[in-house]
Amino acid sequence: MGSNDSAVGTAHPGTVQVAEVCVGTRALGPGMRSVAWVQGCPFRCRGCIAPDWIPVRAGRPMRPAELAAELLGHPLVTGFTFSGGEPMSQAAGLAEVIGAARQQRDLTLICFTGYRLADLRARPPNAGVATLLAQTDVLIDGRYVAGRNDGRGLRGSSNQRVHMLTGRLTDAVTELTNGLRRTEIRLSGRSALLVGVPAHGVAEAFGRIPVIRPDGNR
Repeated sequence: MGSNDSAVGTAHPGTVQVAEVCVGTRALGPGMRSVAWVQGCPFRCRGCIAPDWIPVRAGRPMRPAELAAELLGHPLVTGFTFSGGEPMSQAAGLAEVIGAARQQRDLTLICFTGYRLADLRARPPNAGVATLLAQTDVLIDGRYVAGRNDGRGLRGSSNQRVHMLTGRLTDAVTELTNGLRRTEIRLSGRSALLVGVPAHGVAEAFGRIPVIRPDGNR
C-alpha cells in the first residue's frame, strides 16, 4: 500500500468529516439504505465519480451519534452504506456511527474502500479499522480502474472485489457483483446529487447538466 498506509484511520475519532448524506435510497445496495460519503481520500483514481471528495479538507464535521440519527431519518431504512472519499481513513468515527445506529435498529452495513481487505487485516490494530471491519457485512475493496469498468454490480470496476464478511446479505451476492446498476438523482434547492454506481454514460450525462447560478446565469 506504500505511501498511502498512513492515511488509514487517521481522522479524529470524535467526529466524521462528511462530504454528503443520502437518507433512504435503493441505488447503493439491497433494500432501503442510507448513505454517508466521507471527505478525503489518499487515492486519486482516474475517472473517480466524486473528485470533489478526494481532497483531505474539512467536510461537514458530525459527531457519530448525530450522523447515526440523520441516517436513521427514514423509518424504512434497513441498512447503511459507507463510501467517499475513503471510509477507512475515518474508520473509528464510522464504527461509532454504525454501533450507535444498531442500538436502535437492526441494520446491515456495506462499506467501500480503495484498500485491499488482506492489507487492512495485516495492519496492527489502529484507529477503529478492525472495529469497522468487524461490523461490516459486505466490503467492496480495491481502487477504481476506469478501463475495467464493465457496468455491472455495485463494484465500480471488475478488479474490485465483493467480500461477504457475514451471512446477512448472501442472498444479494449476485446483485452486488453482477446485477444491473441503478442510479438516482436527488435534488436539494439548486444542488443535485447523483446516487449510485452509474452505468456507462450516466455520469457523463449528469456532468453535462448546466449549473444555474442564483443570478440566473450559467
